[in-house]
Amino acid sequence: MKLLEGKTALITGASKGIGRKIAEKFAEHGANVAFTYLSSVEKGLALEQELQQAGTKVKGYRSDASKFDQAEQLITDVVADFGALDIVVNNAGITKDGLLMRMTEQQWDDVLEVNLKSIFNVTKAASKIMMKNRKGVFINMSSVVGVQGNAGQGNYAASKAGIIGFSKSMAKELGSRNIRTNVVAPGFIKTEMTEVLDPKVVAGWEQSIPMKRAGETDDVANVCVFLASDLSAYVTGQVVAVDGGML
Repeated sequence: MKLLEGKTALITGASKGIGRKIAEKFAEHGANVAFTYLSSVEKGLALEQELQQAGTKVKGYRSDASKFDQAEQLITDVVADFGALDIVVNNAGITKDGLLMRMTEQQWDDVLEVNLKSIFNVTKAASKIMMKNRKGVFINMSSVVGVQGNAGQGNYAASKAGIIGFSKSMAKELGSRNIRTNVVAPGFIKTEMTEVLDPKVVAGWEQSIPMKRAGETDDVANVCVFLASDLSAYVTGQVVAVDGGML
């Protein structure tokens, strides 16, 4: 059963990791998929070709969602190319970790801009389309770190906590127009970013997780499919942790 048949979805930061898997799952479930990438141009082009195998309309855009004008242009382009916009997954994000005493102003600003301001930019532009159509879904990618904090990640935690506050506010502002806004908070998920970590460190982390394993990108993407689909028609303003019980 294809849960997203006939819907058009935009996924930011989809060239790798969780974003890539969400794009794959959405296409499998019948969605037309627009996605963005920034630095990973080759990966973006490869993903576009791969997703087209699913038989739905797919297009990648090189765009920096943290820039207000680029985000507005992106939404204009997506609507022009696809004729609709039903689902937005705000997934673009970066880390620049460091303890407070060593963290530079630039590291703080960069993370807040890419992780948090991009969500304001894209949501503001896309909500205009959705309000006219009186329907739409936002799925914003936070993290367990945004809920419980993490030493050495003050900037990242602040940005991811900010996403939660913003999303809950949008759920209240846009709910009367049948626009839903939810947050997904992944825990420790295996991606390209975690492959470079010391296996012993990873094993230690896994032992501290109640389910005794790291999550897969599939685990996160499947929850996004549910939240994007009509199965979750009465779910808004929620933070869904996909973390094996960490929280």
